Amino acid sequence: MTSPLRLLIATTNRAKLGEYRLLLADYPFILISLADAGLEVAPQESGANFAENALIKARFYRRLSGFATLADDGGLEIDALGGEPGVRSHRWLDGRETSDQELIAEVLRRMAGVEDERRTARLKVAVALAYKAEGKEHEAVVETALEGIIARHAYPSFRAGFPYRALLYLPERGCFYAQLDDRQAASVSQRKAALERARPFLFEILRAT
Repeated sequence: MTSPLRLLIATTNRAKLGEYRLLLADYPFILISLADAGLEVAPQESGANFAENALIKARFYRRLSGFATLADDGGLEIDALGGEPGVRSHRWLDGRETSDQELIAEVLRRMAGVEDERRTARLKVAVALAYKAEGKEHEAVVETALEGIIARHAYPSFRAGFPYRALLYLPERGCFYAQLDDRQAASVSQRKAALERARPFLFEILRAT
């Protein structure tokens, strides 16, 4: 039987984990990381889209840990590049893990010369939950996006693990996403919007404990 109110945040990305800690601060969950749970294995992310990959991870870590589990998958979609890098956002170059700087440089290279009106893009996320309620296993997935434009240069300072924030300019804010501090960034993030949509499922987890 799982411990009361524990929610596993299934990510190895420290920046992402920190953002979830901010976004879920008002919920009475005990948030635990993969490291807290002693989980060093990872599933093969073979999904065709963000939602499928998020569910693969949520199911995998729910089964291993026994905890209610939150997992996500997301990335950058650039209209002028036909939606790339998309579901391969972190393995865009030859299917391998690459550094934040390499990803930034590749976007700028491919977008060189693209007109301003064609530089629209978005950071998308799918958040999946796997949990037990009323004696049954449940799954839920929600998707949201943060719209912006790809700048012609990268903002020089950004949080490690969030490279595309250095490229996404937010016209409504008049700044790069990377210019926002942690709390400001969390307040406008695609993850915040996703958790708002997932609120009924989060409360279902709480009622079941």
